[in-house]
Amino acid sequence: MTTLHGRALDEIRACLDKVRSDELDGAIAEMAGAGRIALYGVGREGLQIKGLAMRLFHLGLKAAVVGDMTTPPVGPGDLLVVSAGPGDFSTVSALMGEARAAGARTLLVTAEPGGSAATRADAVLTVPAQTMASDQNAAATSVLPMGSLYEGALYVLFEILVLGLRERLGVTPAQMRANHTNLE
Repeated sequence: MTTLHGRALDEIRACLDKVRSDELDGAIAEMAGAGRIALYGVGREGLQIKGLAMRLFHLGLKAAVVGDMTTPPVGPGDLLVVSAGPGDFSTVSALMGEARAAGARTLLVTAEPGGSAATRADAVLTVPAQTMASDQNAAATSVLPMGSLYEGALYVLFEILVLGLRERLGVTPAQMRANHTNLE
């Protein structure tokens, strides 16, 4: 067990060490400048996106998860954040097209910046990790199954992104805590 968790944590660290600071700064700027932020991801990537949406809400931003009944429309000045680890998903492409047609900007989070979704995004945040789409080739080396390396890296990276946003927006930890639900 000790060896496995050590390898997993080392892999996540190595992945995050390769995230480009200019891309992270660009993602922070996109979110800080957005009127409303809609977020979308499929499967376990979607779970990480939902966690990010919650933290954006804690920061006092207008954030919603695509598919929830309370998600408002997007338009000029708004941002759609999508995760497509393998480079694209049909739903991601469709949503990016809708957002662009409405005048919103798009931020793609992906492990494959050469994928087709990146060509349609206004900004890209690359998380260079094994995904489920790349776990069966000879180069697949992660101790974590399928796309777990990407998903684990997303969790940590999104929390770092939130810290950067918090600093940029001047939000205190107490202000974040005040936005946390009391219905638990």
